[in-house]
Amino acid sequence: MLAHQRQEVILDAVRAHGGVRVADLVERLGVSEMTVRRDIGELSRQGLVARVHGGAAALGRTSEEPGFAAKSTRRPDAKRAVARAAARFAGPGASVALSAGTTTAALAAELRAVPDLTVVTNSPRVADVLHEPDRTVILSGGERTPSDALVGPVARAGLATLHVDVLFLGVHGLDVRAGLTTPNLLEADTNRALMDCAARVVVVADATKHAVVGLTSFAPLSAVDVLVTDAALDPADRAALAEHVGELVIADPTEDPT
Repeated sequence: MLAHQRQEVILDAVRAHGGVRVADLVERLGVSEMTVRRDIGELSRQGLVARVHGGAAALGRTSEEPGFAAKSTRRPDAKRAVARAAARFAGPGASVALSAGTTTAALAAELRAVPDLTVVTNSPRVADVLHEPDRTVILSGGERTPSDALVGPVARAGLATLHVDVLFLGVHGLDVRAGLTTPNLLEADTNRALMDCAARVVVVADATKHAVVGLTSFAPLSAVDVLVTDAALDPADRAALAEHVGELVIADPTEDPT
C-alpha cells in the first residue's frame, strides 16, 4: 500500500471515530510503528488531523476554550509530576509569577512548601492555594475567562510595573511553528504581560499540549527558558522541542514526591 493510500485510511478512521491509535493502525495496515507515525505526521503537517500521544485525533476548533473543571480531569498524574519537577525552579525568598491553568494550580500546591515566596498571579485558584498570613500574594484584576484566568487591560495594567524572578506559565498548546498558543485573545495579551515582567520563563505543559495550536500565538518557543513536560512525549518530539527552548525537563511520574 502506498503512502497516500495509508494516509487516506488513517484520515477515514479519524473522521469516523474521532481518533485512532497507532497500535491499531500498525495491525490494520501491516506496517511498522515508525511508518504509521510518519503518516500521521504528514497528515498533521497538512492540517488534516491532530497528532496526539499514541495516535491521531480529529482537529478541534482553535477557538474552543475548555473550562477549568473539564481540564482538571485530564491526566492529573502527569500534571502533578510536571508540577513537582517545575517547583525546583523556585527557591526560598524568590518572587514568582504563576499564570492560570490546571497545571499551575497543581504547581501552586507544591510551592506551599517553599518558604518566603512572593507570588504574583492572574489566577484566583492559585491565589487561594498560596494564601498564607506570612506570604505576599498579589492577584491581578481583570475579566474572568472560562479557564479561570483574569485577563484584559486591567490585568495588563496591574502587571506592567512588576518584576519577578521566574514565571511559571501554563499553555493551551505549544508547537514548533506556532509557538505558545491560546484560544483566548485577551489571555494571550495577559500572558505576554506576565512574560514581560519575568527574568526567567518556565513553561509547564504535559505531553498532550504538544502540537496543539490555539487561535492565537503569543510567544515563540525561543522565548521559553525552561520547558517542563512529562515522559509521555515522543522521543522525536522531545528532540524537536529541545532545539527551540533553552532547557527541556522531562518529569518522571514515578518519582517519589517525598
